[in-house]
Parts: sequence; structure tokens; C-alpha cells
Amino acid sequence: MATINFVIFMCMPGDPTAVFANSARLKSQEQVEIVRKLFGLDDPFHVKYFKYIRNMVTFNFGFSYYNGRPIVEELQRRVINTLLLVGLSTIFAIIIGILLGVIAAAKRGKFFDSFSVTVSLITYSLPSFWMGMVLLLIFSSWLGWFPMGGIVPAEWAQNPPANIFEEIQGRIHHLFLPVFTLVLFQYGGYLLLTRAVMLETLTEDYIVTAKAKGVKERVILFKHALKNASLPLITNIALSFGFMLSGAIITEQVFTYPGLGLWLWNAIAFADYPVLQAMFYIIALCVIIANFIADLLYGVIDPRIKYG
Repeated sequence: MATINFVIFMCMPGDPTAVFANSARLKSQEQVEIVRKLFGLDDPFHVKYFKYIRNMVTFNFGFSYYNGRPIVEELQRRVINTLLLVGLSTIFAIIIGILLGVIAAAKRGKFFDSFSVTVSLITYSLPSFWMGMVLLLIFSSWLGWFPMGGIVPAEWAQNPPANIFEEIQGRIHHLFLPVFTLVLFQYGGYLLLTRAVMLETLTEDYIVTAKAKGVKERVILFKHALKNASLPLITNIALSFGFMLSGAIITEQVFTYPGLGLWLWNAIAFADYPVLQAMFYIIALCVIIANFIADLLYGVIDPRIKYG
């Protein structure tokens, strides 16, 4: 994974020092050459590769080409914002999607099933940036209930919050619309997947036997059917959390939310290769760890799966 990440950026077109030269206002070619030597861009391919591996393993990501700041510091500053936004929206989307998916499967062919599937298909298909812009138009521009963007009120720069409760309230006020946008965009996928795996499980013999014994429908749905149908859900949930640090690139841009997604978007726009390399590496690590955790959970959920 690290090697592929390295090769991708070595094959990228253009000269990354051009961006740094413009941002640092370097005019002479001698200054540009000094920068190239400083960043090790003139080193042989194999030297670059071993330096890169050493830096990635030690999480020494270097400095941004665009603003010259340490990447680790910028990462630490933004990661909490992204975890709040993507983490909360993912948790809400999973809970809502699974609950509605189980109910839709139990009421197959009825009005609730058709209505919930139709609505989830619509919200799952609509672009997230469009939904975000519509919510901003209605709740920010027309009604004035929520701010247009940012993460905290602008007046906090001059007058910080008096206590922790005021700070939490201000952050929730700014988080509501982007979180709501992502929940609308994500929950439909979990609903459709839950409904599909539940429909297959509800036809099993042990479910029919449980119904014949008079077991409550709620117990059958959530304790027996959902548990045995949860393996595909675990894989999907693990991947969702694995990609969490990639941020919500489009949504963060729409709401001017200073998270990792907006940082990644700006890095693409300004060809900030060190930032992109660091982000791709971290995202890949998170996905690998999430898959490993999902594999362990398989054995917990399904006793037929053994590791040996």
C-alpha cells in the first residue's frame, strides 16, 4: 500500500515546487533549486523511496508545499472537526438505516416498505452538495435558524464562550446542517442493505419455528434475524468508519467546514503532494485496521467462523 502510494505521486505530472515557489514568492531559479534540494526532489528514485518509507512509518509527514506548515500540526488541528462531523453523521445514519431497514423487511409489500425504500433511494441518489445547498437556502438564508458555514460563531474570536455548555451549544448549532445532510445521504444505503439481508434471513426455518412457538416479533427481528444477517452490515459499517478520516469532501466545502475533507480538497487544488501523500497513507491504514476489526467481529457474531 505504501509503495503504491509512493509510485502514484512520483508519476503525477507537473512540478510541485512551482506551487511552493508561487506561494513563497520565489523569483530566481537559484531559490527554486535550493527548495528542490531542501525537499529532496533531486534525489535518486531509490533514495526518495526509502526516505518516504521511513517518514511514513514514523509519521514524519514533513511540511505543506502551499503554506509551509507542519502537516502533523494541521492534521491534529482538523481531525477533531472531521471526527465530530463524519462520526456523528455515520452513527446516526447507521442507527436510522438499520432500524428502518428491519421494519421495512418485516412489513414487506406494505405501504411503509414501499415508502421507506422510495425515500431512501431518492436521498441516496441525490448529490450531497445539492442537498446541502437546499438546506442552506431554506434554514440559513430564508429562515435564519442556522449559520451558513464554519464550525463556531464568528464572534467567538473577540468574545470566547463563557462556559463549556455555551461552547457545546455553539458547536451543535454549526454542526446540525452538515450532519443532517450527511445522514440524509448515507442512511438509505444502510436501509436498503439491511432490508435485503433481512428478507433473506426471515425465510429461514428457525425464524418460522420461532414464530410458530409464539416468540414476540420484536425478539425475532432484532435478536435472531438481525444478528444472523449482520455480517454484510458489519463489513459495510467497518468500511464507513475506515474512510472516516477522508472527511466529507463535498459537504465540508459546501458548508466551509474546516475538516480533513476541505483540507484534502485544497491540497488537490494546489497540488500539495506532501499533504495528499500523508492523507492517502492515513486513510489506507484506517481502512486496513477497520477490515481487521470487522474480521474479528465476524467470529464474535457467528460462532461458526473460527480462526486458527
